[in-house]
Amino acid sequence: MNQLAYSPIPDSAMLSSEVELGDQWDPAVISRLIRSKSTLGETPAFLFLGKKEAGLLKDHLAEVFGPESVSTLRTTYYMGLQVVELGSASFVFAGGRKTTRILQDPISRRPAWRDRETESLWHLRL
Repeated sequence: MNQLAYSPIPDSAMLSSEVELGDQWDPAVISRLIRSKSTLGETPAFLFLGKKEAGLLKDHLAEVFGPESVSTLRTTYYMGLQVVELGSASFVFAGGRKTTRILQDPISRRPAWRDRETESLWHLRL
């Protein structure tokens, strides 16, 4: 039986990088990338980085949290996206989809108000 192989990791040889970073990590550029790919309550789930950008992100996080806290980018989330390090030299891509949960108004979960006349029949009044 033929099955199509699906890989959640983008092919950096076939896709072009969505962002070109210089010699320093730029959070504003990444934030704009995430916003540009967010529509109708859906945002990207993953931030795919090449070796150069992964190094820049490690250096950026080491400045903020200390070098001992950023030995690897495994299980790292940046701006709500899971960071995935690729083997390519230079690559930045935001992909995947996650939905944004909408908070429910606690008032909407309250029971409906009861009719005062009917309810008063069942109350003991002193």
